[in-house]
Amino acid sequence: MITREELILIGHYNKPHGVTGEISATVEVDIDVLRQLSCLVSEMDGIFVPFFVNSCRPKSSETVLLTIDGISSEQEVSRLVNHDIFALKRDYRQESEDEDADGYPLDFFIGFEIRDTDGTTIGTITDVDEQTENAIFIVSRDDVSELMVPASDDLIVEFDLDKKLMVMDLPQGLLDLNE
Repeated sequence: MITREELILIGHYNKPHGVTGEISATVEVDIDVLRQLSCLVSEMDGIFVPFFVNSCRPKSSETVLLTIDGISSEQEVSRLVNHDIFALKRDYRQESEDEDADGYPLDFFIGFEIRDTDGTTIGTITDVDEQTENAIFIVSRDDVSELMVPASDDLIVEFDLDKKLMVMDLPQGLLDLNE
């Protein structure tokens, strides 16, 4: 069973295109990245369901036209209209200069534990604030306080996808600023 924690939001379905089961979708990823995903996932009746793409072609810079395996009519594809499109995090990796941490989007790291280079646990990433010029990880600590940690490649030493662990080399005194 696919869980929300395994997914990353990449777009949403718009409306059927024609009568043969094609649908337009607005996506936040390059079409080449979209084509490399093993499947697209949408929540249907409270369950995350994988959909396998047969074809994908650009409509505009942010919109693509998709045909989905097993869907061949306007009526069948209509059930996807206005649903969010997710990718499996394990499949998703975008090579882009505006993404950090080795090409992964920053919200990919929500749920990761952060440790300092000396092994001290700092907390767990619960959110990412990208409203400022420099993105910030919102980190929850065991004592129910929140920290703000710069989400900078320069500070990330390593991360382990399987353990959901990130090691950061934080400047001395940074954690004291949050108190």
